[in-house]
Amino acid sequence: MIEGVIIKGVGGNYYVDTESGLIECRARGLFRLKNIKPLVGDYVLIRLTEEDEAYGYIEEIKDRKNEMLRPPVANVEQLLIFFAVTNPEPSFLLLDKLLIAAETNNLKPIICFNKSDFADEKLKKEYENIFVNTGYKIIFTSMYDENSINELRNILKDKLSVFSGPSGVGKSSLMNAVQPDFKLETGEISEKLKRGKHTTRHAEIYKLSFGGYVVDTPGFSSFELSGVGEFELKEYYPEIKKYDFGCRFMDCLHKKEPNCVIKEAVEEGNISKIRYNNYVKLLDEIKKNKKNRKRDTPF
Repeated sequence: MIEGVIIKGVGGNYYVDTESGLIECRARGLFRLKNIKPLVGDYVLIRLTEEDEAYGYIEEIKDRKNEMLRPPVANVEQLLIFFAVTNPEPSFLLLDKLLIAAETNNLKPIICFNKSDFADEKLKKEYENIFVNTGYKIIFTSMYDENSINELRNILKDKLSVFSGPSGVGKSSLMNAVQPDFKLETGEISEKLKRGKHTTRHAEIYKLSFGGYVVDTPGFSSFELSGVGEFELKEYYPEIKKYDFGCRFMDCLHKKEPNCVIKEAVEEGNISKIRYNNYVKLLDEIKKNKKNRKRDTPF
């Protein structure tokens, strides 16, 4: 059998990158019986067909380091979260959800504000201050700034990375700038809706000439949290976790409780008001989803 990595999956066909080249494969029926679906990023063992050595069957999927549900990718090391500095304006609530998705999947998140040629230093500082005391790495990129492209190349080198973020923020254009022979299709921004047309329809790995792989994913403007409870949410806000002591109540949710050190930290500027307000919104969202699940349960 031959070992390789799935770099693309479309309509039940999987394209596996091997030392012998790219092999188009189907998955054995046993995976369907076990309710296992091969994912882009999976390391697999394949067997070539006797009729044509350019085709094969996936016989085994090796143990995954991790698995992301959206986008459906396995064995990712870092999540690069892209938002434009403007046009379209960044949604910091969606950004927070993507950061939580990275944390829950044990991925290193990197925040990338693209189209930085449209931002002055004051705006860049404002964006940086939103993530005060989080420890997250933040970079500003532009396809017209070679220094930022080189910084991005250094971050991507020898790792399997996911490019994530809403449509229209320039992910595909940046990938083309990082490695011009990608020649990915890029979309225009709808002037009416101020959001991008979807140009990427499936998760696909692209091999980098300087080492590593990147995954471009379909852009999206909504994201539902799953598996995070209301008392767990603060664990995914590093700055809240940092100051999460001294509250009057041990199970303080840092929302309406008195003598809350987190609300004091917000007032003192040690926690961003934008991040804190997003935290409260997500608390409400988690509670609402919990009530809806109870209502849908017949027992």
